[in-house]
Amino acid sequence: MQLVLASGSPRRRELLQQIRSDFICLASDIPEQQGADETASAYVRRLAYEKALASAHLHDKPCLVVGSDTLIDRDGEVMEKPRDQTHGVAMLLSLAQREHKVRTAVCVMYYDGKSVTTTQVDEIVTEVLMGEISEAAASTYWQTGEPHDKAAGYAIQGGAARWVKRINGSYTAVVGLPLYETDQLLHAVEAKLG
Repeated sequence: MQLVLASGSPRRRELLQQIRSDFICLASDIPEQQGADETASAYVRRLAYEKALASAHLHDKPCLVVGSDTLIDRDGEVMEKPRDQTHGVAMLLSLAQREHKVRTAVCVMYYDGKSVTTTQVDEIVTEVLMGEISEAAASTYWQTGEPHDKAAGYAIQGGAARWVKRINGSYTAVVGLPLYETDQLLHAVEAKLG
């Protein structure tokens, strides 16, 4: 059965290749706007589901779809992708010398070509403690281009790794796709399908 990754992210593609080699990428464009009363947890879970569902509808044959979303939760405040350099540097500096949560949700669904019949969603929360970050270092990091499309303006697998003092949880979830949980969800959905 065809496996679809509902993402255009090269990071998610590389991660999924570690557990499944045969899949296609079908990225969809869904609005990413947190609801007024929506918690960070509900928001990230909804986005993972909506991404998977939108990509399923781009595929006209039965398939398994993996959707995922990652956001930064700093004391209940959702930090998404930076708007510009000023915003990106400010977000990074606000994470310095403190802990934040990286919330990654993954959704695996079976689409029979007409509708979704089976869905499993899981959320993984990883605590990340950052060290000292100077404004000059954050500005230099911005100039690399790496943080422009990353939640809270940093990539743990890239140049921002130098500021990470400790993580408690899943490294692959922080990068964008929790491999253990994704593998478990795929097996669970496949088992339900017989």
